[in-house]
Amino acid sequence: MGRKVNPKIFRIGINKTWASKWFSDKDYSKLLREDVTIRRFIKNKLKEASVEKIEIERPAGNLNINIFSAKPGLIIGRAGAGIEDLKKAVQQNFLDKKTKVNLNIQEVSQPDLSADIILQSMILDIEKRMPFRRVMKQALNRVERAGAKGAKVMISGRLNGAEIARSEKLGWGKIPLQTLRADIDYARGFAKTIFGSIGIKVWIYRGEIFAKEKDKKGVKAESNKTNK
Repeated sequence: MGRKVNPKIFRIGINKTWASKWFSDKDYSKLLREDVTIRRFIKNKLKEASVEKIEIERPAGNLNINIFSAKPGLIIGRAGAGIEDLKKAVQQNFLDKKTKVNLNIQEVSQPDLSADIILQSMILDIEKRMPFRRVMKQALNRVERAGAKGAKVMISGRLNGAEIARSEKLGWGKIPLQTLRADIDYARGFAKTIFGSIGIKVWIYRGEIFAKEKDKKGVKAESNKTNK
């Protein structure tokens, strides 16, 4: 029986890090649940902004939210009105009045190498009733043109309205899931259609990351990405 492990979790502490960067010895479960609901709320609100990831930091009395997006202009809005509206929505729905919310918007330099952004574009296309095979091929072509080493997509559900659900995969290049130094981006989600939910998974192999020590005095290791 196979055991499937999330590629990001598998590489935590090696070439991946946590999306929540804070420490708490009292309200850990409460704050973690709050992080999950805030992320879900922001992603639903910014569906068309191609959000890659949301990092949350909690310094004393503050909440810092870093949003990485391929379309930061849609989030910022005219004269920053979009950011202010998002701040108010997060404050009213999840936080008390004492907590100060800071929003930082950062642009993703290579959106076609992000599994989350590719996933969101596939979900929008499937919900527009585009043929699923064309959606899969277009996603792989975008990733290939962006310079990835390999990619794989999988779609599951009642494809094209079939009575029996099935899964279909499409990929190219290599996906070394067991190699810990491999930089593999992974995302999963689902599209809501009139035939039910269509599950989508995306894997993107972006090369390898090697750690080189600067000297023997215990200086922090430095990660260098290579395209070899």
